[in-house]
Amino acid sequence: MSEETTGYDASHIQVLEGWKAVRKRPGMYIGSSGERGLHNMVFEVADRAVNELLAGRAGSVEVTLTPDGGVRVTDDGPGIPIGEAGGTGGPGLEALLTRMQAAAGPGGRHDVTLGFCGVGPFVVNALSRRMTAEVRREDIRWVQEYARGVAVTELSEAGTATGSGTTIAFWLDTDIFEIAEFSFDALAERFRELAFLNRALDVSLIDRRQPGESRSARFRFPGGARDFVAFLDAETAAPVLTGTIAFELEDPRMAGTVEVAFRWCGSHEKRLRSFANSRPTIGGTHELGFRDGVVAAVNAYAREWLLTETDPGLDADRVGEGLTAVVSVKLDHPEFEGSAHGVLGNPPVRTCVGQAVQERLGTWLEEHPEQASALVGRIQGTRQH
Repeated sequence: MSEETTGYDASHIQVLEGWKAVRKRPGMYIGSSGERGLHNMVFEVADRAVNELLAGRAGSVEVTLTPDGGVRVTDDGPGIPIGEAGGTGGPGLEALLTRMQAAAGPGGRHDVTLGFCGVGPFVVNALSRRMTAEVRREDIRWVQEYARGVAVTELSEAGTATGSGTTIAFWLDTDIFEIAEFSFDALAERFRELAFLNRALDVSLIDRRQPGESRSARFRFPGGARDFVAFLDAETAAPVLTGTIAFELEDPRMAGTVEVAFRWCGSHEKRLRSFANSRPTIGGTHELGFRDGVVAAVNAYAREWLLTETDPGLDADRVGEGLTAVVSVKLDHPEFEGSAHGVLGNPPVRTCVGQAVQERLGTWLEEHPEQASALVGRIQGTRQH
């Protein structure tokens, strides 16, 4: 069909850029205009502050749900640069909040991406009816206000500053979002998860929306994945059958680190949480490596001490019953299958994680023969049943 018959030509093509593009298709930037996108707005603003802390430039991050429906994120870092950041290559305050930053792919092992795809606070600004920024830097307090992605006041000095840091607050544009009620529990779950995976993290979440009913939680877990496993098991009444096997190491073959913690409980449920560069995953080479290592170590011990030559080996499903585990890898160059980054694809990770788990679990089984025998006996009994 020709352009004459369809009535369609280049004049019908609409090109949207900047805040207009974000407001037209918010789901492309924050996941959805529903509950998922609502919470990703918080994470996109908190992302910068969290990475300041993990880089050692800040000591704490505070996220507050305010009585007027806003969200305020405060850190005690050096403060966002006021002008263009010169030799640092980073944007200044107004550029950060009013220009689309290049959406990077998966970051390296030292980068944490809290939000949907790490597009930054400009997207939040574009989807907010109002945003305010306060920077405390070099003894001066700077302020600026924005609306729907555009600065509505000049960046100006507002007196002297006590300490340093940045505070960004925003109020959702209800013309965009289907719902406008943040869930304290949903936000807490993600911040808690990040704190388990990053020992240096110190995040406080405060809910001041209801007068006289302030609610708060602080997330800081020096025990890392070991603390995560204990938290997961606290949700069940099943007795703990083994000690916690936990370790963290760097392996140059996969250009990254692996942290693993796991133990068995007296239930038939398997609880495995996996992460790649602090992002939750639903599978991948790190999970496969963990499974390989656990099954190999348990079978090697069982063959040496309990199984006869004619006994079949213990399969992965049986070995995994009652197992609570956290597997976290942080890689310089993560490779994910698909755009959702839910499945890790780096081939060397499977071998590295598998060998590390097999070695450490094998050692633990040899050093704890009573618990090891009881565990293998339980697995055998489950199989026979």
